[in-house]
Amino acid sequence: MTSAAPPVVMTFAASDPTCGAGLQADLLTIAAHGCHPLTVVTALTVQDTTGVEDLLPLEAGWVADQARALLEDMPVAAFKLGMLGSVEAIAAVAEVLSDYPDTPVVFDPVLASGRGDAFADEDAVDAMIELLLPLTDILTPNSLEARRLAQELGPSAEATPDLAECARRLIAAGSAHVLVTGTHEHSPRVVNTLYGSHGPVRQDDWERLPGSYHGSGCTLASAIAAQLAWGQPLPAAVRAAQEYTWHSLAHGFRPGMGQFVPNRLWRTPGHALANPVEANDARAV
Repeated sequence: MTSAAPPVVMTFAASDPTCGAGLQADLLTIAAHGCHPLTVVTALTVQDTTGVEDLLPLEAGWVADQARALLEDMPVAAFKLGMLGSVEAIAAVAEVLSDYPDTPVVFDPVLASGRGDAFADEDAVDAMIELLLPLTDILTPNSLEARRLAQELGPSAEATPDLAECARRLIAAGSAHVLVTGTHEHSPRVVNTLYGSHGPVRQDDWERLPGSYHGSGCTLASAIAAQLAWGQPLPAAVRAAQEYTWHSLAHGFRPGMGQFVPNRLWRTPGHALANPVEANDARAV
């Protein structure tokens, strides 16, 4: 007797052989939420937990063909976008997504690695804004990414626009919602704010954990996609994904000489570490 099929989530991302970020992080997160992941490889990387040494973007035709073959075979309940590799790949992904307007799109605009290795030049940023934002249900930039994207959308009276203004510009450019994460800010707690067309929708703050983590943004965006695939309303999906991500970081581990890696299987018996960082309740306002 066969079981009913779980919701299917398709991710477009670069392969990360450390499994800390990228395609492999998405796969682990989506599976941990009880969904079935479909993986479209956009680039190959040479990297370890200390940083990225080399990047090989796949040809745009290969990216599109992977996605179309899967989409002709299986219904997809949500899309998650990560690092796409090139302007041509961005255009190819946008063309694919345009054929599925009713399927939610979660876009994590990966512009650089945790070490600061650049993944997107000005042309790629422009292509993201022009081609992908109008197809995006929720954009999940950290504060650095939000400011860089927003600065491409117009001058500011200030040297760097505040995060609310960044979100306003990104929504005006087409994204239905923007979740700006505050990991890179200097606040005592990490403050993440979800914005919609009428301003803030919800704000959550979390205990700031020690250490530097590889793949936290991938984890959060994939968790949101999985929650949406299960039919959760967007604000509830965002809240649940943050909680899952925070605990993945709190249970994280350092397998190499670089960043910590989130433990995305922390809810699975036998995978939780013996002494995770103790969780404090998050506060929502």
